[in-house]
Amino acid sequence: MGAMTRRAVVGGMGAALPAAALAGQGAAAGAPVILSTWDFGAAANDAAIARLRTGGSLLDAIETGARVPEADLSNHSVGKGGYPDRDGHVTLDAVIMDDAGRVGAVAALEDVTHAVSVARAVMERTPHTFLVGEGARRFALDNGFRAEPLLTPPAAAEWRKWLGTAKYRPVANIENRRPAPGSALDHDTIGIVGRGVDGRFAGACTTSGMAFKMRGRVGDSPQVGAGLFVEAGVGAATATGVGEEVTRIAGSARVVSSMRAGMAPAAACREAVEHILRLRGRAIDGMQVGFIAIGRSGDIGAFALMPGFSYAVTGSDGRSTVHPAPSLRS
Repeated sequence: MGAMTRRAVVGGMGAALPAAALAGQGAAAGAPVILSTWDFGAAANDAAIARLRTGGSLLDAIETGARVPEADLSNHSVGKGGYPDRDGHVTLDAVIMDDAGRVGAVAALEDVTHAVSVARAVMERTPHTFLVGEGARRFALDNGFRAEPLLTPPAAAEWRKWLGTAKYRPVANIENRRPAPGSALDHDTIGIVGRGVDGRFAGACTTSGMAFKMRGRVGDSPQVGAGLFVEAGVGAATATGVGEEVTRIAGSARVVSSMRAGMAPAAACREAVEHILRLRGRAIDGMQVGFIAIGRSGDIGAFALMPGFSYAVTGSDGRSTVHPAPSLRS
């Protein structure tokens, strides 16, 4: 994982950190709580906390955090440097949401690195919640976003190699690998959610989608209720893994609904995963799906279908720590 600043890895990937160990730590200390998917979420959390410390709002912090992996050229599943679709086009999807019901989203966005910022502009500068394709691109450029190539040489080389077989098979937990050239990152996203000191919630999700996907494919990430959901007085949840499976059950909305009904975040995440398995059975063999959530008091939870999903949390001490999520399958 390389050198880590203000970051620690807690536990082995086969052991789950009890949710109670972190429950409510941000709220109890009067500090914000930031929670994000995967190991690379730690850097996003750090950026989010830094933005809060300079006077930014929670929504500012969430956007700032999400922009970190979008600009990381070594991350081939988010933003610039993401792997293209099967026609060689890098297309980005993102959503941002607060608990006042404000939402902005984009899908199939080309030529603009920071899809999450375009999504926020949709939220704040239009009467709409979702723009796609060429309309999203035109809106971004009309609003001052810079056009730039998103297909980097390493991603292009991986695509050309893939064309030799043109076979697609999702690889679970590929997000946490930093492979040598020749390995394909087929998805995924960063989902980042936060609870402010005032008890308000916000979240974002951004991705370049599945590598070598069909042209026009959109997964769960930019869809409110699937990849992300936020509700005042209840909490926030976001999803990761194979987006089609999350979309089938409106996964993040389901997690928040379970918390509204009284479930703890960890139990709500587990219930959503169990429901996907009941629904899909052997059809999801070898696939990964995971959820993270923050509850009304700042308590957190995470759960995945398979081992290997990790999440990053920043609590009252301002440190970002990475933890293995518990899973249904061994």
